[in-house]
Amino acid sequence: MNLINLILIPAIPLAVFLVLGIFSHKIKPAVSGVVGVAGLATSTLLSFYTAWQYFFVLGKLDGVYQTFVEKITWMQFTESLHIDMGVLIDPISVMMLIVVSTISLMVHIYSRGYMKGDDGYTRFFAYLSLFTFSMYGLVLATNLFQIYIFWELVGVSSFLLIGYYYTKTSAIAAAKKAFIVTRFADFGFLIGIFIIGFYTNTFDFQTLNDPQGPAILTWASSSFMGLSVITWALILIFMGGAGKSAMFPLHIWLPDAMEGPTPVSALIHAATMVVAGVYLVARLFPMFYMVEDGFALNIVAYVGAFSALFAAIIAITQTDIKRVLAFSTMSQLGYMMMSLGVSGFDGHEGVGYMASMFHLFTHAMFKALLFLGAGSVIHAVHSNYLKDMGGLRKYMPVTNITFLIAALAIAGVPPLAGFWSKDEILVAAYENSQFLYGIGVFVAGLTAFYMFRIYFGIFWGKEIDYKHAPHESPFSMTLPLIILAILSIGAGFIPFSEFVTADRAGFTAHINLELAAIAIVAGLLGIVLAWIFYKKENDLAFRFSNAFGRFYTWTSHKFYFDEIYLFIARRIFFQSVAAPIAKFDKKIVDGTMEGIGNQTVVVSNKIKGMQSGKVQDYAFGFISGVVILVLVFIYIWTN
Repeated sequence: MNLINLILIPAIPLAVFLVLGIFSHKIKPAVSGVVGVAGLATSTLLSFYTAWQYFFVLGKLDGVYQTFVEKITWMQFTESLHIDMGVLIDPISVMMLIVVSTISLMVHIYSRGYMKGDDGYTRFFAYLSLFTFSMYGLVLATNLFQIYIFWELVGVSSFLLIGYYYTKTSAIAAAKKAFIVTRFADFGFLIGIFIIGFYTNTFDFQTLNDPQGPAILTWASSSFMGLSVITWALILIFMGGAGKSAMFPLHIWLPDAMEGPTPVSALIHAATMVVAGVYLVARLFPMFYMVEDGFALNIVAYVGAFSALFAAIIAITQTDIKRVLAFSTMSQLGYMMMSLGVSGFDGHEGVGYMASMFHLFTHAMFKALLFLGAGSVIHAVHSNYLKDMGGLRKYMPVTNITFLIAALAIAGVPPLAGFWSKDEILVAAYENSQFLYGIGVFVAGLTAFYMFRIYFGIFWGKEIDYKHAPHESPFSMTLPLIILAILSIGAGFIPFSEFVTADRAGFTAHINLELAAIAIVAGLLGIVLAWIFYKKENDLAFRFSNAFGRFYTWTSHKFYFDEIYLFIARRIFFQSVAAPIAKFDKKIVDGTMEGIGNQTVVVSNKIKGMQSGKVQDYAFGFISGVVILVLVFIYIWTN
């Protein structure tokens, strides 16, 4: 592989960030937009060229895709334990390069129209470039410490973008919430890294994932509380991934992250940043699968399945369209985690791994399209809420059609992209666990229902007499919608199982017609119910919400998890833990030091007369001292 090209892919957005960031007050907004788009377009071309070279020219040897690594030693701890910096190319890193490049480029183009006239236009494009650089670094990382460095850079980038409207109180709170919640998760990730390094003497992905390597061969050598320490390390690493991918119970930051500009939601919280957790588990999949018979992988499966169901239920009751999409993202990420958790390793047994990566790929396209479509609607009506929308198909035909395509794709309607990847996930679940398969099918129906609930609510539903007639978004915003719509239709036809698999050998995937039919029926049933409830204005939704009573209230309030965490933070951490410590610090520690200082002042006040500034006083003191010393020495000599 061409090392120069690989280095240029992240280096270009880094250079754009530095230029736009340093000269943000000197560069005109129009110029900064062009610079941002041009930089990302160049990285995108290099990413696609790398993918072509890897998958069709250089990557395959004896039917198996190879791993290419270029690295240098950055920090040496022992002869065998060191931290490297470099690039790692294999099927999933190349796939992620395509995802990050494509979505980021679409967001950059879209933002030129969406952010037009904003006071921080240049700063916004600088932040976008920083985020893209961080994601490139994350997916190309060769070892756990390198990925952790860029993992944290992604967190910083998201903090800046979520809190972009820094004069808006809710945006500031959302940025801090996302940063703090993911820091708790990342603390577990870091401890897991330390444990892995201590017991295996390596952080390198190739060594860790080697079936004949120290991590996998010697996992049973040390144990703690009934599990091997390597299993505990993998669970802690998954904790970091669960925080970044908003898995239950570390999900509370994702809905609030919608406070950032809508292009940010599409870039970070739909297609790239939040899939970092899924990518992390996939990157260490051989360890998750082979250590202790996949104990940690079972946790991944059930956390993912519950998160998918939990988020889908909440999405049904939300009225802010961006929050509906946020919970939809959490639900789809749960699908991906569940798919990894039920996967085998060799050949078709690894269909879950392949399906997870396939869904990551297709979901990026139609979820980014949904967010950008939502941004187009918000740009037209200046509101996020369904109550302020209705009948917009007449005013916004391009947004209407592209949003419909994305909704059909995520609902799993054939032949759109979401059908193919979701079908493979359900096949993997069916072959492993009937219980998880049942959850998957139920979530598929819920997904179709809540997506068409907002589609009909936005573009059909009630007719609203708008004060200012909405209009279609400018070409800079509709062009990315059209491109993503095409990708949402065609991405499913890629023979993904031939390129990205757990064992890298590839296999031919076949549709299970019976399971596919069940999934299609579940999706169509959800669409039909949404049609009945929301296509035309009626009171059915109101009557049903009243029928569910308290459960509906709990669901609409997201099961009060924000309130629970706030109670824990305030009553337990702040009042029961922090307050006594603060009191001890103030009364004992500060009090002791202040007491010493006060006594010093008292003593100094009493003796300050000795420094009167009068020569005769100093002469008297000097003579008195001499006399006293003479008397002391005479006494000592005579005795």
